[in-house]
Amino acid sequence: MKVTVVGAGAVGASCAEYIAIKNFASEVVLLDIKEGFAEGKAMDLMQTASLNGFDTKITGATNDYSKTAGSDIAVITSGIPRKPGMTREELIGINAGIVKSVSESLVKHSPDVILIVVSNPMDTMTYLAHKVTGLPKNRIIGMGGALDSARFKYRLAEALEAPISDVDGMVIGGHSDKGMVPLTRLATRNSVPASEFLSEERLDEVLQATKVGGATLTGLLGTSAWYAPGAAVSGLVQAIACDQKKIFPCSTLLDGEYGLSDLCIGVPVVLGRNGIEKIVEINLSDAEKAAMQASAEGVKATNALI
Repeated sequence: MKVTVVGAGAVGASCAEYIAIKNFASEVVLLDIKEGFAEGKAMDLMQTASLNGFDTKITGATNDYSKTAGSDIAVITSGIPRKPGMTREELIGINAGIVKSVSESLVKHSPDVILIVVSNPMDTMTYLAHKVTGLPKNRIIGMGGALDSARFKYRLAEALEAPISDVDGMVIGGHSDKGMVPLTRLATRNSVPASEFLSEERLDEVLQATKVGGATLTGLLGTSAWYAPGAAVSGLVQAIACDQKKIFPCSTLLDGEYGLSDLCIGVPVVLGRNGIEKIVEINLSDAEKAAMQASAEGVKATNALI
């Protein structure tokens, strides 16, 4: 199993590290445009192999896509990260050109690859990857929902004063501060609805904190987060590589599901060896349907800018 990660910055390096530590891939290739940067990150990570007990081979390359040939899965993290006060949508001008070039280059050398898009604005960049590569819809996946759901569960556990392993919850919709739809109605603590423990007001606080989760971290760090995004990507990659049939909310191209078409947006999907093996349609309340529709309109407005 060969995995390529394009972009060796903080998010890309975290992706490579978590994938290697889980020890299911034979090789991880890190690629970057900065001379020697990916090679250095790969060497540093390989020097942790004996300490962290993994045998995955990590190599780095400077803008040489021939080194990615034969990749089963490729992750696109390249592009500029958010700065404090920026929205994900403001990154579109620069990142669209990068994602277009990267997607085309990856598919040229690995025609059977499954692409995972991380670059922001993520839903629009996932849609762009579809347009420029023409790959089947099951083989292009936007990461955002997996990350947003992890942030949701963190906030739920915090509010419940519960261990994170006791908590489950999902975020659908667009990967943006205004667009994401945390499903508080369906959130649980060990199968018991979270609403049995938390007031409606407290659940709304969890919802709002989840929606600005990325912006909160950007304000604290001065740039986009990287540990949780890297972990989210590694979860998706492992589910595909190991054919786990796990359900994750991911940005996928819809064709009538949830009453939406011709856009990529976060919905629950089953991930396995073929990428997206099934789109799971869950029954939404009227309020959730309205929030999902509003989110879709926001994504379409951003798509119109590419």
